[in-house]
Amino acid sequence: MPDSHIAKHAQPSGDALRQSLATRFQKARGRTAELAAPLSPEDLMVQSVPDGAPAKWHLAHTTWLFETTVLVPDSPGYRPFDSAFLDLFAARSDRFGNHQLPSPTLRLLSRPSGAEVMRYRDHVNAAVLHLLAQVDDAGLAEVADRVEVGIAHERRHQERMLTHIKHAFWSNPLRPAYEQPPQVYPTAPQPQDWIAHEGGLVEIGRADAGPGFDHEGPRHRVYLNPFRLASQPVSCGEYLTFVEEGGYSNRALWLADGWELARSENWQAPLYWEWRDGAWQIFTLYGMRPLDPAEPVCHVSWYEADAFARWAGKRLPSEAEWETLGARCESMGNLLGTGYRHPRACPCHGEGPWQMFGDIWEWTLSPFAPYPGYRLPDGVDEAVHGRFMINRMVLRGGSCVTPFDHANPTTRHYLRPDTRLSFTGIRLAEDA
Repeated sequence: MPDSHIAKHAQPSGDALRQSLATRFQKARGRTAELAAPLSPEDLMVQSVPDGAPAKWHLAHTTWLFETTVLVPDSPGYRPFDSAFLDLFAARSDRFGNHQLPSPTLRLLSRPSGAEVMRYRDHVNAAVLHLLAQVDDAGLAEVADRVEVGIAHERRHQERMLTHIKHAFWSNPLRPAYEQPPQVYPTAPQPQDWIAHEGGLVEIGRADAGPGFDHEGPRHRVYLNPFRLASQPVSCGEYLTFVEEGGYSNRALWLADGWELARSENWQAPLYWEWRDGAWQIFTLYGMRPLDPAEPVCHVSWYEADAFARWAGKRLPSEAEWETLGARCESMGNLLGTGYRHPRACPCHGEGPWQMFGDIWEWTLSPFAPYPGYRLPDGVDEAVHGRFMINRMVLRGGSCVTPFDHANPTTRHYLRPDTRLSFTGIRLAEDA
C-alpha cells in the first residue's frame, strides 16, 4: 500500500535530533523484524499474488532504501553488505544486470536466505546509527530528511507485509494462523447514527506537505453541499444482508467494470468469507473463525463498496466530506500498535463519528487526483506519490495493520478500484 507520509515540522537541533531519529529508526526497524518473527524460512518466500511480495523481500527492500539513499551518499567509507543487493532489492521495475525482476518472479529468490537478509538488516542498522552519531551538524539536516523518508517507507511496508502474509496463508488449503490471537471480548452491535454537516466552504489537505506526503497538500478550499455521514463503518451483519438479498447478482447495483469483474472472478462475498458447514466463516491472521456480524466488513473492493451503497440507498462520502468530519473524531481505533490484527466491532455509544482511524481503510467516491496547486516534486521515488495519480480511488482513515502515525484526518491512501487485498471497508454518506 503506497501511502506513507511524514510531517516536516520544525526539527530539534544537534544531539536532540540525533537521539530522536535514532530512537524512531530503531523502533521502526525493530517492529518489522518482530512482525516477521512468527514466519518460517518457507513462509518468508511465499508470494501468492502478482501484486504482492514475499516477506523476505519486504525485509530486504526496506533495508535497501536506507543503504542506497542514506549510507551510500552520506556515509564516507561505507562498505555495502553485498554490492549485488544494491540492484537485487531495488524497486521491482529496476533492472538487475540483463534480467528484469517483475513482481511475479520475486518468489524465485531462494537466495539470499532469510538468515542472510537479517544479517543484512543488522549491518545497515548499525551503519545508520553510526552515521547519525558521527555526522556533523552541517550535514545532519540532509541526513535527517533521508532517514525520515526511510522510516516512513519502512512503516508502509509493515502494513504491506502483513497484507501479503494474510493472503499467502489463506491460499494454503490448511488455512494456517500467522499467530495466536490475544484475548478479546465480544461486543454487541451498536445502532447506526448519522452526523449532519451544514456544508459550505471548508479547508482540507495538509498545510506543511513535504517529503513523503506530497499528495496530501497543498491545503485548499472545497465547497460542500449539506450532507450526513454514518457514525460507524458498515458491519459484516449489514453486508451479509446485501449478500443474502442477491447483491452480487443484481446488475443494476453495479458499475459496468465492476459487474464484469465480479462475474469473471465469481465474486459471491468479500474476500476471505467462506461458506462452511451451513454458516459463513472468515479467514483472519489468526486462522478461520465464525463471522462476527458486529465487526466492520473488510476486504471489499471499491466496486463492491459502491454497489452496497447503492443497494442501501446511500452513497460513499467524498474525501472532503470524510476529512471534514474526520477531524471531529477524537479517538483512535484498532491500529497496528494495539496488537489486534483484525477489525473490531465498535464499542462506542453516542453520535460519534467513531472508528475513523483504525480497523479498516474506508473507500471514498473521490478519484486519486492532485489537489489544486500541486506540483510533482523531485526526490526519492519511494516518497513521491504523485506519480500514482491515475486509475486509483482515495481511501481514508487507517486499518488494524496501519501504524499509528500513518492515520490522521489528512492521510490519503489510494488503491485501484478492483483490489480486495488490503483491509478496506465502507462508511456511508447521503445528501442532506
